[in-house]
Parts: sequence; C-alpha cells; structure tokens
Amino acid sequence: MAKTKKQKEIKKVVRESETDKIRKMDEAMILKQIKELKQELFNLRFQAAVGKLENTASISKTKKQIARMKTVLTERANAEKYGGNYGAQ
Repeated sequence: MAKTKKQKEIKKVVRESETDKIRKMDEAMILKQIKELKQELFNLRFQAAVGKLENTASISKTKKQIARMKTVLTERANAEKYGGNYGAQ
C-alpha cells in the first residue's frame, strides 16, 4: 500500500525589479524619465511646503527612482570606460 503523493506543479513567479526594467531602457529614455521625475519631485516638494501633500512617502520613492536611473547610467559609462561588463548583472 504505497501512498501516492500528489505532486503540485510549482510555478515560480519571477518578479522583475525596478532596476532591471531601467536596464532594458535606452539612454535617451532614461534621461527623459529622469527629467520627468525631477519635475514630479519639484511638484511634490511644493505640495509638501503648501501642506497639500497626502502621501509624503512619494517624495522618497521619487528620489530613489531618480537615483536608480542615475546608477544605471553610471554603470553604462563605466562599462564603456573600463570595458567589459562592469556593473552589469
């Protein structure tokens, strides 16, 4: 009397990180996004100063997104400068 185990099909959900999404963009698109995010950050800071900002965490999220994009641009510049796969995963 061997017990049969029901094998469940395990589906691995691979979630793409924000940085991976940025790495897939070309340089012009990243620069455009940075410009838009800086404008959004300005608006958020203005709303915070006036007292109209409801979600204060959006300021830090926007700043982190800008930093991620600048990091990817720096990785690419270093890869060109030093050759190879510097900073790439």
